[in-house]
Amino acid sequence: MWRALWRSIDRFSLQHFKYIINELRVIKVVDKLNKELVVDLLQSLVEIVTYGDRHDPMIFECFMEYQVLGEFVRVLKISKNSRIEAPLLQYLSIMIQNMDTEHAIYYCLSNDYINSIITHQYEFDGGDLAPYYVSFLRAVSSKLNRDTLCLLVKVHEDAVVSFPLYSEALKFAHHGEKMIQTAIRALTLNIYNVSDDMVYRFVTTPPVSQYFSDIVLSIKKQCTHLDALVHATEESFPRGRTRDLLETDKIVDELYYLEDLLCIDEPRLRKMVTQNLVSLLIFPMLLPLLQLGQSNVRYSSSELFSLSAKLLKLHKGTYISAVTSLFVVTRLLQVVQGENMVNFVASAILYAEMFSSMKHTIEGVTDDGTNHVNSIFNPLHEMVCLEPEGAENFKTNYLLGHLSEYLPCDPHFASFPCNDTVNKRAGILSYIFSDNQSLMLASLMLLLVLAESEDLDYQLAGLIGFCQTKTRMQKTYDLSASQVFDGRIFVRHLPQILHALLKVLASQPPFTVLIQWHTAWFLRKLLVIQEKKLDNHDVHLFNTSYEQSCECLRKELDGCWFDYMPDTLRNEWANCKRVLEESSQSKDPFFALELAYHQHTSCGGPTASALAWQRMVDAVKPNVDEKHPTWLHLRIREFDPKFDESKTRSHHLNTSNHEENGRWTLGFPDADACVAAQLLILEETNKQRSSVESLLAPLLQTRSQNLIDDQGE
Repeated sequence: MWRALWRSIDRFSLQHFKYIINELRVIKVVDKLNKELVVDLLQSLVEIVTYGDRHDPMIFECFMEYQVLGEFVRVLKISKNSRIEAPLLQYLSIMIQNMDTEHAIYYCLSNDYINSIITHQYEFDGGDLAPYYVSFLRAVSSKLNRDTLCLLVKVHEDAVVSFPLYSEALKFAHHGEKMIQTAIRALTLNIYNVSDDMVYRFVTTPPVSQYFSDIVLSIKKQCTHLDALVHATEESFPRGRTRDLLETDKIVDELYYLEDLLCIDEPRLRKMVTQNLVSLLIFPMLLPLLQLGQSNVRYSSSELFSLSAKLLKLHKGTYISAVTSLFVVTRLLQVVQGENMVNFVASAILYAEMFSSMKHTIEGVTDDGTNHVNSIFNPLHEMVCLEPEGAENFKTNYLLGHLSEYLPCDPHFASFPCNDTVNKRAGILSYIFSDNQSLMLASLMLLLVLAESEDLDYQLAGLIGFCQTKTRMQKTYDLSASQVFDGRIFVRHLPQILHALLKVLASQPPFTVLIQWHTAWFLRKLLVIQEKKLDNHDVHLFNTSYEQSCECLRKELDGCWFDYMPDTLRNEWANCKRVLEESSQSKDPFFALELAYHQHTSCGGPTASALAWQRMVDAVKPNVDEKHPTWLHLRIREFDPKFDESKTRSHHLNTSNHEENGRWTLGFPDADACVAAQLLILEETNKQRSSVESLLAPLLQTRSQNLIDDQGE
């Protein structure tokens, strides 16, 4: 009977919902004593509202009638150091994220309750409130559309004067926690994708538009730090520079965010992002590539003073080395798609080459009778001329106009005398022909990324002159061969470039494996692109490189892993072939920083890893103890090498085990038996080595001759 009188409470009933609301209204102050009670009440409210939005319209009607969101605002105002903000924001985020009906979302964003919660004076210092606050902002932004966005902005005379959601979010744009940064970027993209005209005007007008310059300046700061890591000593970074260098991922993340912004179909937004990228990052990065002091372009004293002032302003007291600049610009072009960036970078690095090449074309006349100089410079000059400042006309012209602000674009500069030596040392060619391998490969990488870009202008592609590029551009623009430039600039130097690469491969003593690997990738890439065969001298260099590689492979037969060489070559050949054939868009230019790092630390001497390898090879040889002639010391290699990283890690954790450590000492009854055992081990090792050598013999003997035969056909 008593059980029948005791009725269970329906937690999701309208009656219980009203009871919870009344309980919350009774509270006049929130302190440490009643904090838990208030948190429970807020949780119950959110759970019931979420349930009612999907299953019971009467609950949400009650939610609006009792103005429950107003109660959330009131709780924030009456709390006294009770730390109620974090759970309140958490429950609000959950409620907003789970709202499905347009009616519920529209109501929640109206009445200015959300703005009141956003602009509340929170204390973020030293606490964990920031993640909850940012999560709440992101939840609100996820419900924005053309109908709801207007509820969160304040407008005066057809202009947005206040947008708390956006303004408050930007305060956390450069927060130290990656999760918060990611949430803010998702929020901004949600706002930009609504495509509201007044909001676009608001975000692209100072001082709010400073957000875009802050992003680019943040990237530049990270690039400066990266450059310091590449060129600093190991002692300057005790936690390890190799790990720090991997922080390039942060720069790439920033670039992908900028790419997301540029993909939004809004000209004003794209213009704002592009302007800041060009002015604050790309052009300062390209300054070392322009080689103004080494070009044949002459300046007056006033021009030099003006130019120096502009360049100093661009640098803003910082300097980034050429190899880091090449890495950043190359990675940017791989991530940020579009003709604006590609053509601006191409114009900048080809600028010096356009002038130096004029000596060879000044007398040239095209098939239609026009001067060849004009056929090149007229379209380029048209590209340089700025169009009106309207967002609709902001295209490549702004970018090239920005370039022309710092460099003259006038055909009369081509009349200055130039020679082949100057040509080789002008602009990016000065790095391609550099004795520094990291600079040479990094500059070639940038050139290949430009040449293989789908967005490269056909005129600039013609200046590079790669065969595949010309064919693609003719097909894209429906141009005849006579309308495409002859590619004098780089094709003219291609034999020297190939020769420089082969000299690296055939160097004696040889360069590091890392340098040889990437050099071979570039050599193959250029040969495939140009469909060019090597001349006799270059074939000799190639054969020299091949023989050196074979000799290194033969030396590996003296190592402790010689029996694994056939299986390793067989298993890894497909991976090596895949990597060698990857496109420039897929190849990570981080290798240039690795090369610069290793060149800086090794200083030409044997590396620590090489010395460690030699010590290990020496250690595995059987050795009779000098003091105890009946003892034979061995280092027993494990039967199955742990090439897998996870296996290697677990193996290292157990190196204290004597058996797995592999150090053995065998005792024999007399010295003769000990020596006989040693000879038996060496004999069996030699037999196995001979077997492996016979398997590798075709690889080591016939490849070089085949190359010569192929070249002769």
